[in-house]
Amino acid sequence: MTFIHKINNIQKENNSLLCIGLDTDVRKIPTSIRRTKNSQLEFNKKIIDATKDLVCAYKLNLAFYESAGERGYETIHKTLEGIQNNIVTIADGKRGDIGNTAEQYAKLIYDDWKFDATTVNPYMGKDSIEPFIKDEKHCAFLLALTSNPGSKDFQYLDVKGRPLYEHVAAKATRWNTKKNIGLVVGATHPLELKRIRSMAPGMPLLIPGIGAQQGDLEKTICYGCNKGGGLVLINISRGVIYASSGKDFARRAREEATKIKDQINYFRKEYFG
Repeated sequence: MTFIHKINNIQKENNSLLCIGLDTDVRKIPTSIRRTKNSQLEFNKKIIDATKDLVCAYKLNLAFYESAGERGYETIHKTLEGIQNNIVTIADGKRGDIGNTAEQYAKLIYDDWKFDATTVNPYMGKDSIEPFIKDEKHCAFLLALTSNPGSKDFQYLDVKGRPLYEHVAAKATRWNTKKNIGLVVGATHPLELKRIRSMAPGMPLLIPGIGAQQGDLEKTICYGCNKGGGLVLINISRGVIYASSGKDFARRAREEATKIKDQINYFRKEYFG
């Protein structure tokens, strides 16, 4: 199955554009499970079990696992094993290097860990992207306009009369011959999101910045969705997985995920029927 079919299918099946970010910081894991053999894994399993019918994707921020060394790699494997095959999985590592090095990153992410997609920094150009888009069942989400304050340092630079992020979007549409490139666009930039969607009408957009970064959810849905009200993945991490620090953390995560999913679908109905 191609990536674009997989994301379309799960968004319809679960009626959801919600992507939960498993940015699992061991320092924030509830004390009720902190003494287990692998508390990070146990936490992830409980979050997944509580929310799997509410999401279209899970995104693992690799830094939180790679920093744990060998155990972290094991946690990635076993976390992915606990996610249903119909749900999209994204490795958030923001890789970006010359071709032969990128090949090794792609091999680890797709062949070993078996993620469906990954985030990629396109700064080094097409040859650094190609290893991640060889197979149409995998997707590379290129950083176009990120949600952090520092995005203004480079991403808005004027290049031949257009901001740099527009050049990234334009290149991505030309490289997207297998329909397996997406873009990362922060919800903190709604007008720019509207522009990027107009440039890439059929491309999946991974959108961080809702919640802790205070992106506007209504504008994100209005400007980010395609004409069918889909093809965006609204990523929420801390706001869901740390909804509670007590024994009820999984239940509270489900409650928060349900609330966000319902808000997303309210705006989808408002704008797309």
